[in-house]
Parts: sequence; structure tokens; C-alpha cells
Amino acid sequence: MGKKPNKDEEISFESAIERLEVLVDSLEEGDIPLAELVEKYEEGSNLFQNCNRKLTNAELRIEQLRKQNEAVSTNLTDDSED
Repeated sequence: MGKKPNKDEEISFESAIERLEVLVDSLEEGDIPLAELVEKYEEGSNLFQNCNRKLTNAELRIEQLRKQNEAVSTNLTDDSED
């Protein structure tokens, strides 16, 4: 099993997804003591929040780039009409 990152460590989106898959697989097996189950659930929740934040940031960045491209296209069109 992979190393669990500290809360302060930054984890890549891909690594977080991989870790979530491992956690889900282990939870689906079912033979986990309650304390470990709660610990894994908490870790999974934190990883999910991390992934969600990264996806939201990526969506915002893509939207910013799209708007910039539209602005450039508009300016180019306006300049060519002169």
C-alpha cells in the first residue's frame, strides 16, 4: 500500500484518485475494524475534497483561458474590419 500523505503535503490529482481507489477497494472488502474504517473514511473524504478543489480550479482556469481567447478573437476581427 502507498504512503499516506500528511495533511500539509500537496498531492497530485492523479495520486489522490489512485489512493481513493485503494481506499474504496479496501472498504468494499468489508473486514475492517471500526476504528480503521473511520480512519480510511476520513482520509477518503479529505482526498475527495482535495480532488474537488483541484477540479474546480482547473475549470475556472479553463474558463479564464476561453474568455481570453474570445477577447483575442474579437480584437482580431475588429482590427481586420478597419
